[in-house]
Amino acid sequence: MDNKQQVVKVSSIKKLGSSVINGGIAGATGLLCTFPIDLSKTRLQNQQVVNGKRMYNGLFHCLRTVFKNEGFASLYRGALPNLLLIVPEKTIKLSVNDYMRGVLSTDGKSVTPKCQLIAAATAGFFQVFITAPMEMMKIYGQDAGRIHAMNGGTASTVVSTRFPFQVVLQQNGIRGFYKGFAATLLRDIPFSMIYFPFFAFLNKLALILYTKEDGTPIDQKSVPFFHTLACGVVAGGTAAALVNPADVVKTRLQSIHQGTRTYNGILDCIRRIYKEEGLKSFTRGAQARAIAIAPLFGIAQSIYCLGLGERMLGIPHSNIL
Repeated sequence: MDNKQQVVKVSSIKKLGSSVINGGIAGATGLLCTFPIDLSKTRLQNQQVVNGKRMYNGLFHCLRTVFKNEGFASLYRGALPNLLLIVPEKTIKLSVNDYMRGVLSTDGKSVTPKCQLIAAATAGFFQVFITAPMEMMKIYGQDAGRIHAMNGGTASTVVSTRFPFQVVLQQNGIRGFYKGFAATLLRDIPFSMIYFPFFAFLNKLALILYTKEDGTPIDQKSVPFFHTLACGVVAGGTAAALVNPADVVKTRLQSIHQGTRTYNGILDCIRRIYKEEGLKSFTRGAQARAIAIAPLFGIAQSIYCLGLGERMLGIPHSNIL
């Protein structure tokens, strides 16, 4: 009896370990490939109109300006907190969704649309406990160059980008890391509810599109890598574009540099953006966000589905579509 319980316990530990490995490899790979585009998204969403002019005129103009004026390294400002936290963040997001789909599946092979939404919402909720502080530190680093340039680049406007953890802690205390927590929930729960079911639908098409050498349909474990990659790109880009208004609000609420506007909560932020900048401002950065999130989730999801963690630990890989 004891031996049987021990086997189950070890199996559970290995399963958790495989999720950490998959989430870490998937998240870090996707982040390093797409972070400069995400930096551009943050600056586009936070920039203000001064004398009828904007500092950046779109995604590629922003990237060129940052590279020219601040150097290549500035394209990765704010990346360190993300690299440190991307492992638990992606592990929670991807593995909780997988776990909930397994729990809610009645036959161990498929999940109803309703249960897919429940699984996705659960994953989105739990990931925010890591995502909110990660976004706070990331945005501080990403937006530092814009604030410095906006104020003329004088010595008095120099901001620290090396230690965002210390800056957030000094300015706002521990609670400061969860500034914009509700806004992050408002973005990430709907994102997950769009992304995961849409990805599952697209990925399941492989069972119809591809066949084995003998002409029979492939099984769930044989879905081609590039098919999963393409599905992640399409689902990620679609979900990112649809929830962009919530991302604009979240980004504004989490900006703590001197000289940035302050808002009294989500409703005040929405009202003032609409009144002062117009409805179009809620779509600001949507192109950059979609371009960043699409490959990020395509890479992360396809690498996660490879089951590298399971292979390293010698346990079977399950994939419920």
